[in-house]
Amino acid sequence: MNKIINLVLLLVTTITFGQTKTPEEFGFRHMVLKYRAENVDILIKSNKGEENIPKPLFFFCQGSLPKPLIKYHEKNVYGVFPFNPDSLSKKFHLVIVSKPYIPVIADYKTLSPDFNFIDSSGNFPKGYADRNLLSYYVPRNIAVIKYLKKQKWVKTAQLVVAGHSEGSTVAAKMAADYENITHLIYAGGNPQGRIMTIIGQSRTRETDTDSTRFGDEEIKHWEAVVKNKSDMDCSRGDTYKATFEFSQPPIKYLGKLKIPVLISYGTKDWSAPFNDLMRVDFIRQGKRNFTFQPYVGTDHNFFPLTADNKPNYDIFNWDKVANDWLKWTNEK
Repeated sequence: MNKIINLVLLLVTTITFGQTKTPEEFGFRHMVLKYRAENVDILIKSNKGEENIPKPLFFFCQGSLPKPLIKYHEKNVYGVFPFNPDSLSKKFHLVIVSKPYIPVIADYKTLSPDFNFIDSSGNFPKGYADRNLLSYYVPRNIAVIKYLKKQKWVKTAQLVVAGHSEGSTVAAKMAADYENITHLIYAGGNPQGRIMTIIGQSRTRETDTDSTRFGDEEIKHWEAVVKNKSDMDCSRGDTYKATFEFSQPPIKYLGKLKIPVLISYGTKDWSAPFNDLMRVDFIRQGKRNFTFQPYVGTDHNFFPLTADNKPNYDIFNWDKVANDWLKWTNEK
């Protein structure tokens, strides 16, 4: 099971539904693209009344785990994006794509306690697990962008791709593979790969040298992953192949990018030391296309920590992060 926390941020709004719930009732356009003979669900968020006004795309790659894009309960709706999209939608059409074989819309009562869509056995759906790979998401997302660029309401001079957590790795690889991306936002990622975040998270749980060698256990797990890197058994959660692909250090291709790149991260996140190391190394190399924006004292989802190192959910920083992204796209 992927041990990286992917918190569902409770941006809750109230909407009056009809009998049949559709993305349009939630303020989204819903488009479907055929990719490898399968349907890919695309949601577009635009300012109301400006759906057909040409604007550039802001393509957001969400984090890990099989979560429906739209989660609701009665008249309450949980945020599709972790931030309020209103500020960014003034300049962009925002795009987000569903996870494979996961419904676009679901009542949260039908989901697991952490909002995952699971089967009757409590496992991730096999269709999702078989495609939950970096090597699937990157070409799929690029195919979506190529399709959207043909629409009359899309300006093509600027194309921003952003990603948080697992999505940061997807976004970074997309920027490496698709030259039409003009700006990359890499948020809450680990430039040394997923396994280093897993190990770092486990190290924080250790209390002595004998019975809590959690970090060593993760390294042994990594040895098994590398030995069986093509294994697609999903009974453990993420397949070994998924863990192997997402653990390849993104810094290998981040460092080759020439486009403007914004690195956003909380300084209390497990990946913070690796982002600081990347920053120091890029200064050493004289790279000037990277902007680093650490959020001091905040965790993986930009919540500040309390005295006992627990997230303070009363202070919501995601909207500040999104506004900082908008400011950066205007400056770059």
